[in-house]
Amino acid sequence: MSTLSTRVILMACVGTLLSGCVATMAPRYEQPAAPIPAQWPDLAGGAAEKAIDIPWQSLFADPRLRQVVQLALDNNRDLRVATLNIEKARAQYGIQRSALFPEVGAGVSGNSGRTPASVSPTGAAVVSHVYSANLGITAYELDLFGRVRSLNDQALQHYLATGEARRAVRIGLIAEVAGAYLRLAADTEQLTLARDTLRTRQEAYDLQRQLCEIGNASELALHQAEGEREAARDQSLALESTVATDRNALELLAGTKLSAELRPDVPLEVMLAVQDLPAGLPSDLLQRRPDLLAAEHALIAAHANIGAARAAFFPRITLTGGIGRASDSLSDLFDGANRAWSFLPQISVPIFTGGRLTANLKVAKVERDIAVANYERSIQNAFREVADALAVRARLDGRLTAQQRQVEAASAAYTLVRQRYDNGVSSYLEVLDAQRTLHAAQQNWIAIRLARQANLVTLYKALGGDWSSRSNVEGDTLSGNPNGEQLAIRLQ
Repeated sequence: MSTLSTRVILMACVGTLLSGCVATMAPRYEQPAAPIPAQWPDLAGGAAEKAIDIPWQSLFADPRLRQVVQLALDNNRDLRVATLNIEKARAQYGIQRSALFPEVGAGVSGNSGRTPASVSPTGAAVVSHVYSANLGITAYELDLFGRVRSLNDQALQHYLATGEARRAVRIGLIAEVAGAYLRLAADTEQLTLARDTLRTRQEAYDLQRQLCEIGNASELALHQAEGEREAARDQSLALESTVATDRNALELLAGTKLSAELRPDVPLEVMLAVQDLPAGLPSDLLQRRPDLLAAEHALIAAHANIGAARAAFFPRITLTGGIGRASDSLSDLFDGANRAWSFLPQISVPIFTGGRLTANLKVAKVERDIAVANYERSIQNAFREVADALAVRARLDGRLTAQQRQVEAASAAYTLVRQRYDNGVSSYLEVLDAQRTLHAAQQNWIAIRLARQANLVTLYKALGGDWSSRSNVEGDTLSGNPNGEQLAIRLQ
């Protein structure tokens, strides 16, 4: 290999090293101040406990619920799409990253042709042959001003944001499955209560009919008992439809048919292993919530895009070169005298672009400002979600106590009215009124118990959910990083 051809290769290698070490022209990234209070509204009177790390498996005590959640994580299509989006972003990052390195290609070609005598310079027909074998670099850009590096950083941040988006979908799916399972359990309890009420109303109607036949009850009481029976029947049928739709919604989330063994069969209170979640500080959301982390990655990507827009104002240097062999005979192609090389450096300097580069830079800066606003809005939304969940939680225990006492009082009142009716002191209308009161209290009792458990799941999601498994999810996301490059923020 000749000295000059060796220099061509060495210059390309040196250019690669220089472009790999260059600093970008992106502005230094500083995390925006969180536009939220330092304390939760409902915890203003006391110190907030440190948020604890709870994997979702430890949140749910019911093994059936844990199994349904795992089925959803394995089969849900939305989560599958989010995972595929990570693969897509990883490939796109690999495409952009490849621009940091020169593309080296090899080729062998042959060209034969005949020039007729009428157009030949010699006045005689000429048959020519040209054969070549080349190894070369095509239009490799020396990234002296960090344009390519900035674009690479931008692609990297989009890739990391996609990973956080997938984690957000995963946490949302866990919470949604748990909420659907709790609703199915509560509606099943409501259906059981409705069927018990229908049975009781049927017995009351049969009794009134017998009394009416022997003249000990009026037709008014009989028709009232019949109306109450049909109302209970209607409610029972409506709840059967509700339970069926709840089951369908749960199977859609799980992505598969659920067997009867996986349906709820334990009280709502024992489905969750944890009955209180410390909220920690609002600032903890910045490290825990995947949607906030994804928004921050998008903000960092916007900073990198500014670096690429700034670098576009400076000259671009590209190298094209190659070494190889050329001969008019295929048999002599690799003889020592047939060495060939080419070296084509090119520099382009933007002189007049009609304001395009300035407009591109302005667009990049505005996009950065939009990303800042989106990031701050995401923080405020996250704060509101947690604050709302805490506000509901602060009053649910009191509501539970009050509703439990109401059920006990309504049950005692119904018992007394029934005794008075059996002794001929009270009318059947009083019995019906006591029945309605007790039934409504029991329905509300189930609804508030559901609200208490659903609030825990909502708070778990709002606080960032499944915290201790975050490192495992990130490991799964980053394990396919092309060429083993360290995924670190390079913006300075």
